[in-house]
Amino acid sequence: MTPGSTRLLQPSAETLPGHVDALQRGWSPDNVRGAAAAQEALQRIAADADAYLALTDNPQGGGPPVTLADGSQVQRLPSLTRWIWDDEGCVGAINLRWAQGHGPLPAHVLGHVGYSIAPWKRRLGHATRALGLLLPQARAVGMARVELTTDLDNEPSQRVILANGGVPLGEFDKGPVYGHKRGLRFAIEL
Repeated sequence: MTPGSTRLLQPSAETLPGHVDALQRGWSPDNVRGAAAAQEALQRIAADADAYLALTDNPQGGGPPVTLADGSQVQRLPSLTRWIWDDEGCVGAINLRWAQGHGPLPAHVLGHVGYSIAPWKRRLGHATRALGLLLPQARAVGMARVELTTDLDNEPSQRVILANGGVPLGEFDKGPVYGHKRGLRFAIEL
């Protein structure tokens, strides 16, 4: 599999079965909440697949609340989600979120971009390619810069960001929602 086969798809009823398959095989779209988030996604799809898909292209925000790492719930920001696909199917997801009017993100939102790759598809260049493909979409919604964060020891994700023009901004405290864990912040100018 070559990274060149990586593409971003707007989630749809046609691609939903591939997404469900990845969830059932052990992939989670949420790196923090893991299996709980995958089960939640499967339940939401079973209850109302159309509503699940509608939230993947949500430039006005709103909708059901988002559950954070500490179990608290917050208002959903404007966002879009794209499924990362290769020639074999769904390999992950990448999402872009922003504050209304492109102001500062709330403290509980660690960055503008989040991505997750299925364990069986890691280290193949999918995350690097997906981030590169998402950046024009960030420009299209009016963003001039995206901020991303990683854990201090997440060198693979740091390489993904650096490969896409990310500039390290330094360490930061992730705050109480994330147990005051330390992280690294990066910015990509668009």
